[in-house]
Amino acid sequence: MNKESNTITPKPDFVFRKENYVMMAIGLGVIALGFILMSGGGSNDPEVFNPAIYSFRRIRLAPTVVLIGFGIEVYAILMTPKKKS
Repeated sequence: MNKESNTITPKPDFVFRKENYVMMAIGLGVIALGFILMSGGGSNDPEVFNPAIYSFRRIRLAPTVVLIGFGIEVYAILMTPKKKS
C-alpha cells in the first residue's frame, strides 16, 4: 500500500467565493460607469467657460451611480454565499 494514496489534502478555504467576486466585478463596473458619466464638459481654452460642466449628468447622476457602485462593493464583501445542500 502506498502512503501517498492515504493522505488527504485539505481544500484551501478562501475568504470569498465565486459569487462574491462576481458581485465585486459588477460593483467595479458600476463605479467605472459613474466616472465615465462624470467625464467631459471641459474647454480647450482656459479663458472660455463651458456651462456643460454643471449638467444633471455630471452633478447628480454620476455621483449617485458611483455611490451605488460602492454600495454593491460593500454588499459583495459582506454577503455570505448560499451553501449547497
